[in-house]
Amino acid sequence: MRLNLLLEKLNLLLEPSRYKDYAPNGLQVEGRAEVGKIVTGVTASQALIDAAIERGADAILVHHGYFWKGEDACLSGIKRQRISSLLRHDISLLAYHLPLDGHLDLGNNAMLGKRLGLEALGQSGEQGLLWHGDWRETGDAARLNAHISSILGRSALLLGRPDKLVRRVAWCTGGAQGFFADAIALGVDAFITGEASEQNYHMAMESDVAFIAAGHHATERYGIQALGEHLMKHEGIKVEFIDLNNPV
Repeated sequence: MRLNLLLEKLNLLLEPSRYKDYAPNGLQVEGRAEVGKIVTGVTASQALIDAAIERGADAILVHHGYFWKGEDACLSGIKRQRISSLLRHDISLLAYHLPLDGHLDLGNNAMLGKRLGLEALGQSGEQGLLWHGDWRETGDAARLNAHISSILGRSALLLGRPDKLVRRVAWCTGGAQGFFADAIALGVDAFITGEASEQNYHMAMESDVAFIAAGHHATERYGIQALGEHLMKHEGIKVEFIDLNNPV
């Protein structure tokens, strides 16, 4: 597939123009014009680039790319090494941040909800990125936390009362701890995201809404996998997902 056609199809699917984001979405580093194999991953780290080179990939497709708002624009240090590796091997880098979080079928929130057995009832908050719905099972916050830990393969952090009965849940993958107040306002019993901040503990205790931090990387593995599977199924292109563990 031609690189420009791949980019066109991804932009049509994910609609990046709908989002006000913190980094450019789409093509970030241009490589060879023909794409026969894509490696996907959560973050365009040096380890992912090295793995893509080893596997003979023509392009890398990620959730976390480069050129974030407010970062130093100079190509030095880690950034120089990463981009140099891509250019030397003529590999393209494509990244979709908020568009991959928010997609209703393939996005991180949609896929995490399916994995955890959450019935999505709506989206709200900033750019519609805060999802809410019902937990299909019945139990308290401790049981929900154990369920999440089992599904994601890592120990989730529970803040608030372990015996809090949970029916309604709000969630947003990654570093969305700042959405906790919005989740509380929705009247939910628990909020699930990737990371926790110091104030989240006090908010959980005082609001009696459980807060579960299940890992930034762990909650954002599934959207990029779903996107790769979509490309394989509908475009017939080879795609390999590489999960490089990150404890954060």
